[in-house]
Amino acid sequence: MPTPVPLLVFTDLDGTLIDHHSYDWTPATPALKAIKSIGGGIILASSKSAPEIQKLRAALDLSDWPAIVENGAGTLRPGSDSKANSIEYQKIRSILAKIPSTLRQHFTGFGDLTTDEVVAATGLPRQDARQAKARSFSEPGTWTGTNADRQAFEDALKPHGITAREGGRFLTLSFGCQKSDQMAAIIDQYKPGTTIALGDAPNDVEMLEAADFGVIINNPERSPLPPLQAEAEGRIIRTTQSGPTGWNIAMLDLLKRLE
Repeated sequence: MPTPVPLLVFTDLDGTLIDHHSYDWTPATPALKAIKSIGGGIILASSKSAPEIQKLRAALDLSDWPAIVENGAGTLRPGSDSKANSIEYQKIRSILAKIPSTLRQHFTGFGDLTTDEVVAATGLPRQDARQAKARSFSEPGTWTGTNADRQAFEDALKPHGITAREGGRFLTLSFGCQKSDQMAAIIDQYKPGTTIALGDAPNDVEMLEAADFGVIINNPERSPLPPLQAEAEGRIIRTTQSGPTGWNIAMLDLLKRLE
């Protein structure tokens, strides 16, 4: 059983730890080093696929920690190689094929796109785009219809057990698991003294509220999150800077407070 750790940081990726456009995280390097220096753990939590997160986790030197993949639909164990099992994903794709075309036409999932089209939609290098298409549990995509049509689309999916969650970049369909579900299991395993969560989108809200401290990272690319109850209590704060710069400032400030 892992030794209890002083701090666990759960962080979203796109628009939070990594820049929305460049996918760069280096402005957050000082805070990342500070967390590691006190024996804290950093848990990546994203709608990205396991192969994508495995690559990012290795680049960030975080492979000794688990990660939350596909918006909470699964986890990546410490040090493990990701092996896609697409049974759930294929089930989602099969259900999508049964949705009325008047609604389905407004949702374009990664399964509807070629690798080159994912490159165009995300700005990822081709190899990374190929990994982004290697789904096991969820289907991210873009929505081009009206809000009313989107509600009808989500209502059509509900009887099949599929929910839609809005992230920093895509609308992601899955069988209902959230980042906070996996977060709770990881907390139970590592028993941290303090937990911090950082995110920028609606699919991060439960994770932000479940942590001892939450940080809403400013993302000028999307509408801001509505006020959360824990903000009035001072447990959740918002940054003025976006992406990894805001992440770095907020984390260094919180580490000082925790001293």
